[in-house]
Amino acid sequence: MKLKIAIVFGGRSGEHEVSIVSARSVMKALNRKKYSVTPIKISKTGQWQPFKSLAALFQKKFDVVFPVLHGPFGEDGTIQGLFEMANVPYVGCGVFASSAAMDKYMTKIIFKTHGLPQPKFLNFTREDVKKDFSSVKKLVQKILGFPCFVKPSNLGSSVGISKVKSAAKLESALLLAANYDRSILVEEGIDAREIECAVLGNEKPLASIAGEIVPSREFYDYFAKYVDNASKLFIPAKITAKKNEEVQRLAVQAYRALQCSGMARVDFLMDRKTGKLYINEINTIPGFTSISMYPKLWEASGISYPRLLDRLIELARKRHREKQKNKYSFESGSNWYK
Repeated sequence: MKLKIAIVFGGRSGEHEVSIVSARSVMKALNRKKYSVTPIKISKTGQWQPFKSLAALFQKKFDVVFPVLHGPFGEDGTIQGLFEMANVPYVGCGVFASSAAMDKYMTKIIFKTHGLPQPKFLNFTREDVKKDFSSVKKLVQKILGFPCFVKPSNLGSSVGISKVKSAAKLESALLLAANYDRSILVEEGIDAREIECAVLGNEKPLASIAGEIVPSREFYDYFAKYVDNASKLFIPAKITAKKNEEVQRLAVQAYRALQCSGMARVDFLMDRKTGKLYINEINTIPGFTSISMYPKLWEASGISYPRLLDRLIELARKRHREKQKNKYSFESGSNWYK
């Protein structure tokens, strides 16, 4: 019998359109001899189409839900919590890994405790910027200097990110990021190559070969990723075998540090002068468009796009079976609560 797969896409985030493109690619590649596929679009206002309610949705009893959602309300643990409550297997990371990885600041705190290399960083709130920008500017100048990168802590696809080359441009960059999130991350600017590595698995994750992105613009912003179609991907990355092994090792360490499962893409910065690697961020639902790095890296590592989807579905079912072994009740032998 075919497995019933629900593809959930769209969502209430700034990455709604990117999610739609990713979902189309996934649905096209899924083997229809193995799977019965139901597309479920979440509108920008939160409606689950074509279902009238969430109760109606889960009455369908899908074998696996495949969220192809990017950004808040899809990649941040919220929808993963819904799937946990419904006791349905789902592709990708669990609640903790999803929420921790979505918040770039919290990701950096966790990586710091594990001794993973990363650029220097500061965190501010929207209120910090509006009420005491002078203190924010002084701290950025003292700790990070310029250029630096300003990002919303909870977003992806480079939405709301600015490269700031001088103090005069800092406030506008912070206010732009504040449009998308209350928490704002400011990072040290490093003259670096952009290296990416795909990770796949649950208890025993595997890392793909490394790839490199050469942006069409000054850095890999939203337009360089999705609009101008001029950025270049090099798979494998033009790095030594030893450096590739270091990328793979650090990628798996980062994956485990956040307790990831299923899949993630780990993004690195490699200093152009020294060759030192820094972990930039981790994406728990990486892009699945026809030009996305995650499937391309696995294809170059020997796993085709359709087989990759098969494997992700297998991993989701395996994790769910393992979780069913947990006890969720405790018999104390007394009636103290009555």
